[in-house]
Amino acid sequence: MDHLIYFFNCYGYFAVFFILLICGFGVPIPEDITLVSGGVISGLGSANVHWMLVVSMVGVLIGDSTMYWLGRIYGEKILKFPLIRRIATPERFLTVQNRFERQGWKLLFIARFLPGLRAVVYLTSGITNKVSFIRFIFVDFCAAIISVPIWVYLGYFGAKNLDKLHSQIHKGQMIMWGILIVGGLFALWKWKKSRQKKNSL
Repeated sequence: MDHLIYFFNCYGYFAVFFILLICGFGVPIPEDITLVSGGVISGLGSANVHWMLVVSMVGVLIGDSTMYWLGRIYGEKILKFPLIRRIATPERFLTVQNRFERQGWKLLFIARFLPGLRAVVYLTSGITNKVSFIRFIFVDFCAAIISVPIWVYLGYFGAKNLDKLHSQIHKGQMIMWGILIVGGLFALWKWKKSRQKKNSL
């Protein structure tokens, strides 16, 4: 994280945007640490935290959309590209493809919180062509608007105490999963309620 903070301090919003963009391509740089580091430089006065949030959201969405369009344009041929082949191994692609057939857009939403499979899921969604780009970007935005602000503002409020911030990152992950679980239970309750209402008619 210290290296990212130094890099972001030097190059500001552009650096955060660039790193998030390549994170979307599956480059093994933790997206959460990148977002927290962007929040930290905002807390240290090198950037405006609200603009940092906007830049982070745009970087995340463009990075994810690029993977989608690579799959959409090139189809399964993209899996032969050396860089993509390392990210989307045949076994991983097959696993995600099978899950995508069963879960569709729900897997897209969950993928934002699964760093190891995120890029493969977005690539597969483009290859299978079962999800329109409008739906893809909408679902991705709904997931990102949960995770991105948590990480950016966590970095912002923890900027003055980096030692404590390291321990707070785990809590940030727990908060996100808590939101997802509560949201999932609420959606399940609404779905069951609507089914009961239909059955009673």
